Amino acid sequence: MVKAPAGGAYPMNEQDAVFAKCAWRLIPFMGLLYLANYIDRTNAGFAALTMNKDLSFSPTVFGFGAGVFFVGYLLFQVPANIVLGRVGARRWIFTILLIWGAISAATAFVQGPYGFYVLRFLLGIAEAGFFPGMIFYLTLWFPQAFRARFAAGFICAIPLSGVVGAPLSGLILGIDGFLGLHGWQWLFLIEGLPVSLLAFAVLNYLPDGPREAAWLTPAEKTAIATRLAGDAGAEDGDLWHALRDPRVVVLALAGFGEGSALYGTGLWLPQIVGAMGFSNFATGLVVALAYTVSVGAIVGLGYSSDRRGERFWHVALAWLLAAAGCAIASLAGNNLVALIGLTLAVAGIQSSISPYFAVPSTFLKGAAAAGGIALMNTMASLGGFVAPTLIGILREQSGNYASGMAMLAFELIVGAFIILALGRAMTSRAAIARPETSAG
Repeated sequence: MVKAPAGGAYPMNEQDAVFAKCAWRLIPFMGLLYLANYIDRTNAGFAALTMNKDLSFSPTVFGFGAGVFFVGYLLFQVPANIVLGRVGARRWIFTILLIWGAISAATAFVQGPYGFYVLRFLLGIAEAGFFPGMIFYLTLWFPQAFRARFAAGFICAIPLSGVVGAPLSGLILGIDGFLGLHGWQWLFLIEGLPVSLLAFAVLNYLPDGPREAAWLTPAEKTAIATRLAGDAGAEDGDLWHALRDPRVVVLALAGFGEGSALYGTGLWLPQIVGAMGFSNFATGLVVALAYTVSVGAIVGLGYSSDRRGERFWHVALAWLLAAAGCAIASLAGNNLVALIGLTLAVAGIQSSISPYFAVPSTFLKGAAAAGGIALMNTMASLGGFVAPTLIGILREQSGNYASGMAMLAFELIVGAFIILALGRAMTSRAAIARPETSAG
């Protein structure tokens, strides 16, 4: 146990040990929750390998159903973060898990397009507060210098959902006919119901903040509060302060391409790979391999961003890598090259998430930071609706996925240039303000 010296103040290296203690306690459990979240959010992509045929879903029908999740998701982003701020993380995350697990499992019993649309929309509402809530939750525990790397540890759940969920989904599809249910029905049941049970663990493992953590000493709680209060450059304010901030608005606009690529690849990747002639189980293994590469990219970029104290170039370069991967997949003349491109796209877009969502907490804190994160995720969610829907339409019209991948590449390139322009403008503004501050 690290003991505070006289006066209750911790040296910087001992403060770091306190934050490491918090990370070991919180991040693995948060990652487990996000693992379950992402599996339930994207398992429709694997279910589609057999569900589309059983229910006579066209690519357009599936694409719209996969994307309509994000309509409910984006509409309730900001309201969900308001509720989190009022009732606390512990009770709110418990409620979210309990409801989303039940809705995900209920998808097993859809019988046509409209039932699929309704349940996907409701699932989006149920999950709306989880990711932005967790990113905001990190700001209650860790100073700016740690956020990208610890967020990266949490966000590793996205590729791990592919590493674990893809082969698992392929296996579950193989139990078609057991107890009179199709394999895709078992997939929704087996991957949805345990989440409702996992909700009860939240009540024990996620305190609302450091002050409520029984496993921290009073001195450790003081050290965390002191360090967070000392973060330079963060402005306090309410939700509307963040929503009116032009920096947040520009960040959110840039994030449209990020959301398009993240969910366009996530929801369609199993079908893209399956169309290359792989069996359902082999498709799961190939998808898992692509996600495995992403784990290293996420951790590496998160640590690099924190170590260098830089966000904008890290995000932009990751998006440009993802754009190159989408372009390769679009133009490739053989399956191996296409798979390499898809792997680069998945790794690039997923590795950008932690530095991207760490940006608003460099100039906002408290409710303003929560509102900024929610707005950014709302715009990314809009991309999550538009991209899967358009990919389905383009797939039905062209018979392949090339035009859909080209669309994602273009959006990522535009987003990268926007994020670089914002970074340059903010750097120039800080340089102008610094002499004024010194003179005052």
